[in-house]
Amino acid sequence: MISITFDDINWKRSSAGTRQAEALFMEGFNCCQSVFAAFAPRFGITREAALKLSCSLGGGIGRMREVCGAVSGMALLVSLCNGNTDPDDSDAKEENYRTVRMLSDVFREKQGTIICRELLGIEKAETQARPQDRTAAYYSSRPCPHLVRDAAVIVEHYLDYYPEYCEKQK
Repeated sequence: MISITFDDINWKRSSAGTRQAEALFMEGFNCCQSVFAAFAPRFGITREAALKLSCSLGGGIGRMREVCGAVSGMALLVSLCNGNTDPDDSDAKEENYRTVRMLSDVFREKQGTIICRELLGIEKAETQARPQDRTAAYYSSRPCPHLVRDAAVIVEHYLDYYPEYCEKQK
């Protein structure tokens, strides 16, 4: 069983995966898409497939402002590593859940929460499904670029330093 804590993470890390996640977000993709698509090619998943698979989880799941999409992106990547495929394998399911919780705990320690609306400082879910236009003002007023970066740094630490728990990487 592995253990990753806040102090294990090199928060100044600037790797290709982290830069890719940041670039995807600045291109206009949502937080989940940005984290997931930056690392999905390691598993043989195309950019287009990664963007489609993760689209609905942006904005705290469909812009409902629940779990941060960047955290959801990490969870999807963990599932590619050690998600179970046998409904009777509760050990595999437990290992997957433990890993998701561990990475989420590191994010929570850095940001204070994993809940989108709390990260954004809003009190309730959005009533509109339509995302806001991505403008310079949007990017400068939101913590999202930093949240995407932090999630990318955390999940990349896991993928790079614990490959034995993620044998499906190419």
